[in-house]
Amino acid sequence: MAARLVGLIPAAGQGARLGEDAPKQYLDLDGRPMLAHAARALLADPRVELAFVVLAPDDRRWAAYDWSAFGDRLAPLWCGGASRRDSVFNGLVAMANVVELEDWVLVHDAARPCLAGEDLARLIDAVLADEDGGILAVPLADTLKRADPEGRIAATEPRAALWLAQTPQMFRHGTLLRALGAAAEATDEASAVEALGLRPRLVPGSVRNLKVTYPDDVEIAARLLGKGRA
Repeated sequence: MAARLVGLIPAAGQGARLGEDAPKQYLDLDGRPMLAHAARALLADPRVELAFVVLAPDDRRWAAYDWSAFGDRLAPLWCGGASRRDSVFNGLVAMANVVELEDWVLVHDAARPCLAGEDLARLIDAVLADEDGGILAVPLADTLKRADPEGRIAATEPRAALWLAQTPQMFRHGTLLRALGAAAEATDEASAVEALGLRPRLVPGSVRNLKVTYPDDVEIAARLLGKGRA
């Protein structure tokens, strides 16, 4: 039996840097919560059978929205943890009763609502032929500065081989379970997989696939979503 593709969207954070009352995954973008846009983008490729959304155990906002447009392809899991790593790991454990170890999991940020279909397809096509998995990423374009404790420039770093990691990040379910189980401080899935000695593939993405983190990002994302609809 061919391995399946399933999504996993950690959405248990509070998004404090945005300065909003609501967690940023529920921030209104074009009349819908940002989480809905992220889920729609991930499920736009029919090869992704379904997506699990990892929510905080005390999340009460999910029920306030209508998710019926997704049918049975979107399922909440109330097992989010204190960090992204914890939420993803808890989600992997919770979905283990319906996902095989060899199935592929695409972990996607709830705060990346502008993922393009062609970028997602490129990632899937590349990683299905690569047992080490892979991630969407873009080469670093700006000059990179290292700061000293006083907030002054300590050094200018070479950028030739540097990439900015994005999501989705796509790995076998069993690989991710093993990797995150051994990497309590991992900041993304790829870094945990790297610690196993694997070398995930870097698949070129797009700067449009921004992560909404600061207030200005909200307006940029809204404009990108509007253009995509036109």
